[in-house]
Formats: sequence, structure tokens, C-alpha cells
Amino acid sequence: MLGTFAGEREAKACGGCFHPPAQVASDITDERMLLSVSQKQTTLYDQIRYSGNPSSFAWVLPIKGTVDVGLSSDVLFASVDSLTQTTILQPQINCPGPPEECQQDKNGAFGGAANADSGSAPAGDVTVTKAENVGPYATVQLHSTDSSALEQWLSDNGFQVPAEEKPIIDMYVSEGFDFLAMKLLPNQGVQAMRPVRVTMPGASLSLPLRMAAIGTGASVGITIWVVAEGRYEPQNFPFFHIDDTELVWDFATSSSNYTTLRQSHGATLNGKGWEIESSIDIAQTTIQSLILSGGSRFGGPSDPSQDYLPVTSSTQGDAGADGGSMTETADQVRQDDIAALFGGMSGSNVRVTRMRSDISHAAMNVDFVLRASADQAELSNSRNVVNSLNATCPVYDGCDIVGSAPPDQAGALSTGPAGKGCAATRASDSTDLKLAGLMGVVGLFAMRRHRERARNRELVKKKR
Repeated sequence: MLGTFAGEREAKACGGCFHPPAQVASDITDERMLLSVSQKQTTLYDQIRYSGNPSSFAWVLPIKGTVDVGLSSDVLFASVDSLTQTTILQPQINCPGPPEECQQDKNGAFGGAANADSGSAPAGDVTVTKAENVGPYATVQLHSTDSSALEQWLSDNGFQVPAEEKPIIDMYVSEGFDFLAMKLLPNQGVQAMRPVRVTMPGASLSLPLRMAAIGTGASVGITIWVVAEGRYEPQNFPFFHIDDTELVWDFATSSSNYTTLRQSHGATLNGKGWEIESSIDIAQTTIQSLILSGGSRFGGPSDPSQDYLPVTSSTQGDAGADGGSMTETADQVRQDDIAALFGGMSGSNVRVTRMRSDISHAAMNVDFVLRASADQAELSNSRNVVNSLNATCPVYDGCDIVGSAPPDQAGALSTGPAGKGCAATRASDSTDLKLAGLMGVVGLFAMRRHRERARNRELVKKKR
């Protein structure tokens, strides 16, 4: 009976009940490196980007002793990136909800929220310690105490070293470094280039930042992941961490001031500073399963060009003689990469520390050295913002949203009483008036019947 007065309405989503939007801090144009460190071995993974003539490509890396070179995949980088990317969550605002009747379905039940060629024999003061073809690359490992002889050897063997790189090579030679040099094999285009990994025995906490500086502009963005059994930080560069209390969410732009804070801290440190974005424990099986999925879990169907490919590798002797070749399937290459990533780590979890810098070219005059952090606490990659600007809530006219206002004003501006958040509100004023009118009609009818009965009793008495 009362239902005919209250009417029937479709269920509506309750204001403020949905999960808040998030901002993802992403720097896809950065140079990216990953360093896996244990007491047994150290592996450097590097994504190589080159758009010039394939025959002009040369990649030279300072090393200590003889190293193992292997092919990696963009999928490995994408997997670690997706697991550690910084996510900023907006604050939740407690908005007044619509009247109760707007939150009921047709049956009166409450509705829920919507739901290179090979190396040659020793030449002069240059010794070839190892030469092999790895996938599309010709690789050679060299030892020399004479930088001029080394540079001449590289030039004679098709490794075109830029003039600006030669003084840097001189410095590394004087410091006792050996070198790994790579170039593309004949008939291999730049589309065949793959990320590479370089593994050396023992724990090494240095990255060749001086070499990475070659060819960069006034500044360059660099992201580094350290996969280890603990948290690491820069030893010879200043660093910072942006605390959640510094963050402010602007509802007008649906974003935070995270990027602005990062730039401000970097400017304060004169282009030398590194941000420790996060340092989190991740199960080895989680990283492995993501890599094995070929990227399908973080970007839809996997892109075969970014995943692992079969690799044929051949080894040459010091005199350039063929030492034999070996072909691995894509799955074997993938398993080798995963084994290197976790080499020497005994626990089921690894600590992945993510750091980044918009570093100035002038600051890249020394190599990047890491150390174990005194504070081994985790630093989450999920940031919860408390402070906000320009927050608004819906203003209701009955069950219709007719505008918006700050949270402390939205309730007062809405027609009819407003509830809090998703809590039920009482019936609308219009329904109250209809119910009051009904009770009034019933009351008048009862009074009229009472008067008629009294009048009839009086008539009976008179007749008697």
C-alpha cells in the first residue's frame, strides 16, 4: 500500500564507494639497466637502443677479467618494471550519498556498487681473451695495458669507436680494466638487436656510468634495478626518497605532485641526485612466472619481437679458428636468463630496489658505486596520498546529480536530507508529506464516524 506512494526506482551506485583512481609514474624513455648481485656472481643487464647504420654500431663495456655474455629480452625488463612501478593512490573522499529511495531496486532491496666479425689473434699489446658470436652479435673480450694499441685493434677489426669515447677508454685502461666489445654480425639489421647480459664472478657493485655518458645530452633519465638479497643505495652520489606526506593529490587533474617533487629534489642536488623509488621483497616465482608468460600478464598478448628467440652461438679460438657452435631454443635462452637473474641467491624471495635519476652529463664523470643500505626496511612502491586539492562531491536534487561542491558543502546544497558516504539515508521529505497527508485523511474519517454515532445515540434517547 505504501509502495504506491514511494514509487519504484532503479538501483544507483552509491557515491564514494568505488576504488580510487591511481597515477602510475612511468619513464619509458629512460636508459634502463638491471644489476643482479650475489656473493657468487654479478650480472649486468642492459637494454641497447640504436637507430643508425647497423655496420656502424659498436658497444664497448669495461669489465674485470673474463665474463660470460648472453642474450636477454625486453620481457625481462618489462616484467621487473611492472612489478615495481610506482603507483600513487588518490585519497578517499567521504561524500554525502543520495536519498535512500534512490539506492533501492524495484523490490526495495539496496543496490550495491557497480560492481661483429670474430676476434683475431693478439695484435701488439692487445690480447683476445675470449671471442664468440652470441645471437646477432659478434663479441670479443680484450686485455691491454696500452690504450692506443687497444683503440687501433678495435678500429682494425671493425669496431668503430667514436672519438669522444677514446679518452674514457684511456681512463679505464689506466685503471686496469679489460673490455667487452660487441658489434652486429653481417646482414643483421638493428631490428635484430636484443638486450644483453654480462655475468662476472663475485659481487661487483659498480656500474660504468662514464661509458654510459657517451652520446647523451645535457641530462639523461636512467632507471636502475638492483636484484639482490637486501636493499642497496648509491655510495658516491646523493640520493633521496619522496615520503607519502609530501604528496598532494589534485582532483582537478587526477594526478599528484610526485613528478614535480622528483624534479625539485633533483634540481636541489644539482643534477647528481638519485631517487630511491622503492625497495620491495618479491618471490622469485612471481618474477619467473611473469617472464615465462611472455609479457601477457602485464600488457595483453605477448609481442614475439620482445620475447625470447632461439640463439646460435659460436666460439673462436685466439687465432680465430672455429671452436664450434651451439643452438638453444627460445625456452632454453629464457631459462638461462632466469638462472642468471637469481644466480647465487638462496632464499625464495629477492629484494628489488628501484632507483632513478635525471642525471646531468657533467655528473657522469665517475662510475656509479652501490653499497648495502644501513636501513634494510622495505620501501613500498604503492604510495597513499593523504593531502588533496579541489575535491568535490555530487549535489543531488532528489535522485538526480545536478552539480558538484566541496565535500563540506555538498550535503547542505542537496535537496532533502543527505547521508554520509554509503550509509542509508531516511525517506525523502516528499514521501513524509504524503504519509502525513494519508494519516490526516484517516484521522478526519475516524472523527466523522465518532460524531455520527454520538448523534444517533442522542436520537434514540429522545424517542424513548
